[in-house]
Amino acid sequence: MARAIWTGTVGFGLVQIPVSMYPAEETTELSMTLLDRRDFSPVGYERVNKTTGKEVKWEDIVKGHEHAEGEYVVLTDQDFEEANVEATKQIDILDFVEFSEIDPRYIERPYYLVPQKAGRKSYALLRETLRRTGKAGIGKVVIRTRQHLAAVVAHDEVLLLVLMRFSDELRDVKGLELPDTSLKSLGITPKELSMAERLVEGMVGKFEPEKYQDDYRRDLMKLIQRKVKAGEINSLPAAAKKRPKAPAYPKLLDLSELLAQSVARTKRSPAKASAKAPPRHRKSA
Repeated sequence: MARAIWTGTVGFGLVQIPVSMYPAEETTELSMTLLDRRDFSPVGYERVNKTTGKEVKWEDIVKGHEHAEGEYVVLTDQDFEEANVEATKQIDILDFVEFSEIDPRYIERPYYLVPQKAGRKSYALLRETLRRTGKAGIGKVVIRTRQHLAAVVAHDEVLLLVLMRFSDELRDVKGLELPDTSLKSLGITPKELSMAERLVEGMVGKFEPEKYQDDYRRDLMKLIQRKVKAGEINSLPAAAKKRPKAPAYPKLLDLSELLAQSVARTKRSPAKASAKAPPRHRKSA
């Protein structure tokens, strides 16, 4: 397990639960290194003084807020904590809401909350209460130098802290060219709507996240392995290959026809699956 990135308390009412916070996600983004094409040496992100042009060591770097042009207020790690000690050490639950009612635009990133020894009983109590009621505790938390809106949610045996966005962090949809909400003005017929609903119903299933894989990363790794096997290491292609053609899409068809074809396809799929399934044998009494 990764190291805890934050230690503090979860508070609701008079209850205080000492916890540690751990990342709940693991990025699978392919790590790429910037190279100098002339000798394939790595190109680093240099810390350069913009006035002298010289490199700056980590120990000589401080954080500053530009309150006027060219004038900075320097802040230390202690300053960030002392600005509001309680905010940096506590997730203070302000309200309990239905988690299912939270607009998905506000959801940002999950973390695991793990109780410290003194908080195991109160942790279990909050977890079970949230599980039984289906509620999420909404509060605020400061991680490093930034405050986040957050939701505390029960998930199996663990409490999740889901970082959220504040409302002023979301962009308004005004200015986006979106279709009218009037279906009639768009020429959508009741028949097309009915077929679209049937198509959705025919594709309904349980959410099983493990069946969805990162196909692009898999195929990119296969391409890398092919290049390694072919000895294409530390070399550029002799000539730039032509870009692969974008998939050719069929000519624009009538929406009703496309819906009808899609509905028919979803009807055939279950039949094929059942045909491949081995016959079940009844157990003898």
